[in-house]
Amino acid sequence: MEEKSFKPFISADRVLPEITPVSIGLGIILAVLFGAANAYLGLRVGMTVSASIPAAVLSMGIIRIIMKRDSILENNMVQTIGSAGESLAAGAIFTLPALFMWAKESDSISKPSFWVIAIIALCAAVLGLIFMVPLRSALIVEEHGVLPFPEGTACAEVLLAGEEGGEKSKIVFSGLGISALYKFIADGLCLFPSEIDWSIKKLGTGFGADVLPALASVGYICGKKISSYMFAGGILGWFVVIPLINFFGADSIFAPSIKPVSEMGAWGIWSTYIRYVGAGAVAAGGIISLIKSFPTIVNTFKKAIGGFGHKEAVEERTNRDLPMKGLLIGALLIVIVIWLLPAIPVGLLGALIIVIFGFFFATVSSRMVGLVGSSNNPVSGMAIATLIIATALLKSTGHTGVAGMTSAICIGTIICIIACMAGDISQDLKTGYIVGATPRNQQLGELVGCVVSALAIGGIMYLLDAAWGFGSKELPAPQATLMKMVVEGVMGGNLPWILVLAGVGIAIALELINIPVLPVAIGLYLPIHLSVPIFAGGLLRAFFDRKGDEGKEITEKGILYGSGLIAGEGLIGILLAVFAIVPLSNGKSLLETLSLGGVLGNIGGVVFFALLLASIVFFTRNKKKSN
Repeated sequence: MEEKSFKPFISADRVLPEITPVSIGLGIILAVLFGAANAYLGLRVGMTVSASIPAAVLSMGIIRIIMKRDSILENNMVQTIGSAGESLAAGAIFTLPALFMWAKESDSISKPSFWVIAIIALCAAVLGLIFMVPLRSALIVEEHGVLPFPEGTACAEVLLAGEEGGEKSKIVFSGLGISALYKFIADGLCLFPSEIDWSIKKLGTGFGADVLPALASVGYICGKKISSYMFAGGILGWFVVIPLINFFGADSIFAPSIKPVSEMGAWGIWSTYIRYVGAGAVAAGGIISLIKSFPTIVNTFKKAIGGFGHKEAVEERTNRDLPMKGLLIGALLIVIVIWLLPAIPVGLLGALIIVIFGFFFATVSSRMVGLVGSSNNPVSGMAIATLIIATALLKSTGHTGVAGMTSAICIGTIICIIACMAGDISQDLKTGYIVGATPRNQQLGELVGCVVSALAIGGIMYLLDAAWGFGSKELPAPQATLMKMVVEGVMGGNLPWILVLAGVGIAIALELINIPVLPVAIGLYLPIHLSVPIFAGGLLRAFFDRKGDEGKEITEKGILYGSGLIAGEGLIGILLAVFAIVPLSNGKSLLETLSLGGVLGNIGGVVFFALLLASIVFFTRNKKKSN
């Protein structure tokens, strides 16, 4: 009913350029760039951000302003292809680094090759696309006006605002440039430490902050409420649990540590004990999110099943999807590849799990992002639930040890990428529905993005691992570490379950008093040094939100500027990773040679971070001069 009355910006009887060499080329570049930036961000803080809006802004600035081309559908195609890199990277970095970490711990496990990563990522991404296509009619068209799809709608607004000029793209580019310079000074030249830290000996703990642009931007984009929940989790871990362990532990030795508590320090206690408590809280939070959304999941699943085989009486340009027959054949071929290819060691049981859970969670993901947006999509909960069930099934059928754990992670990776891609594609299709794009062309664009991003993610992961190593202080890979712990715990029974169950208890208590579990759990799981700058960004956002209509405009500019800050830090992070593995004749790497050793100290970090926050205020309050 709703779809009959809705009129897109470009009517169905008008044909404008969509898939062009320009849109494909620019979309591919943005897919790789945003994929790299999001991979770095996710491996550092365990969170990723949607690339659709910044991709749309950059596309608008380049195509409309620089190239003087005038097709909103061409701009839409660029962001459709470009955002694929971000969503595929999110799914991959949440799981695959576990294989790299196992390879470092045991000679019996080898790192997945570049081509293995590419094949796994490509199969998963294309399955996410195939599973999403039959959902388009039910979720995008029939429930237009019911499901808001916040990022998709916002992205459409950005494209429609293109008539106003390139002001928004200038804000994004400003953020990108400033962040790139800041990151290079902090972690390239090492003029000041990017992580400032103080020890609080009387409490037996510590405090500090990673004074980096991406973290402040994440807080600004998420807002005060989410960032304060994360900070609360950090306080719970570092100012409640760690001091208690120090007080009661003293010179005692508790497993899994082999050293007395008094000799471990705050970081040792966090890595040995607190992470397991946080892991239990995150796992419970993800499962609680799924349980609470179960009625919605069931209703959407029923509609999706009913949508298979449904054919519109009149296929207008704005209602043409890829043919269902081709999709079913493609899905069958991919499942056969997953089953038979030795590089993806999941077997027939794993392939069946992937098909069942893949379509189920693609439906969940698409519905969830329609309701609450991509930022609140419980992908980690879906991945954890999949890993627990898949690992238990593999173990019960004799698939144990190294082979069983590798299979479980591969299954989890494919499910995670499917869920991420389905959510991103649904947002893109919503944008296309509003502006009047051709769904089939968008779906072909997503396919291009899938192929390019799958080829890029392997190289990005190998580069980052060679530079710093997954699980290190520089790249803690929190989500992948959690997935690794879940698989090891279910397969080998070697988790300190008391600590994990304590985290589950904290999650249940938070749920009972109606506090969102996942952001607090993530804050508990991560070092407080990450949640402090995120909280600072959230406070800055809250200050502007109080200013009514003026504050709303400032907030929108801040989100664009923050997107640029995230992209800039992520890209320089990749460049510094290259510098870290380039040897010079003096035996040091290029990155080591550039280092000034943090001569300005902690005070320098505080000053530069304050200047960074000031730049957010400056660029968001800087109004255009009226004519």
